[in-house]
Amino acid sequence: MVVTEIDPIKGLEAAMDGYAVMPIKEAAKVGDFFITVTGDINVIAKESFKVMKDGAIVCNSGHFNAEIDIPALEKLSSKKTVLRDFVEEYVMKDGRRIMLLGEGRLINLASAEGHPAQVMDMSFANQALGAEYIIKHAKKLPKDVITIPREVDREIASRKLTALGISIDTLTPEQEKYLASWEMGT
Repeated sequence: MVVTEIDPIKGLEAAMDGYAVMPIKEAAKVGDFFITVTGDINVIAKESFKVMKDGAIVCNSGHFNAEIDIPALEKLSSKKTVLRDFVEEYVMKDGRRIMLLGEGRLINLASAEGHPAQVMDMSFANQALGAEYIIKHAKKLPKDVITIPREVDREIASRKLTALGISIDTLTPEQEKYLASWEMGT
């Protein structure tokens, strides 16, 4: 698996996790299946399509249909065929074929059943508890975009685990004291 990245920390994390890390212009030459998850525009663009292998499959899971430069793909192709639901084959002028899934839209929404209820309920809980937090702390908060505090995320995760019947460990008082101090250890 290859990861393309713009953030050096995330790139290093991917490399340390054992993934090959390279720019999209290099990955486009060797990849068979491309999934965008950036939320940015034209992540896979003209230059990438020009060097992709015959039979490459492209899909988006990040943001609208802006991540894949579909107009560039259409200009580079001589023919477009719908092979089956959610699969379009673009035949490049040199004969290579590139498959676009879900019309370049978010693949989980365009070609499947959307967000599963198990994800949506946590998203709605996050919104509701985030709104509650803002209301309770409105006088202290700056007029800015507010990140949901970790304790709110932890509350949502705890409730979800309970609803799923999953138990996790908790720290003992001794462990909490150890983590909060420098009294023991090296």
